[in-house]
Amino acid sequence: MPTKNVVVGSAVGLHARPAALIAQAAAEAGVPVTIANPGGTPVDAGSALMIMTLGAKAGAEVIVETADEATLSTIAGLIEQDLDA
Repeated sequence: MPTKNVVVGSAVGLHARPAALIAQAAAEAGVPVTIANPGGTPVDAGSALMIMTLGAKAGAEVIVETADEATLSTIAGLIEQDLDA
């Protein structure tokens, strides 16, 4: 399955607001999407709570994985943005 390493762009990391926006986009994609810390267990990107359990801070690298290239680009793009700005 395609993966992409992405640097977290939100100043507060993957906290409540960014996680909610990412989870909404992942849920709307209609395909399974996971996010993981390098070497960590992937979590369901469709769940804001699961995204927040990663504890990913601003500037941290995470790995996005999904079978759909367009969804991969969308979710990766959201993670790279400062969604609290």
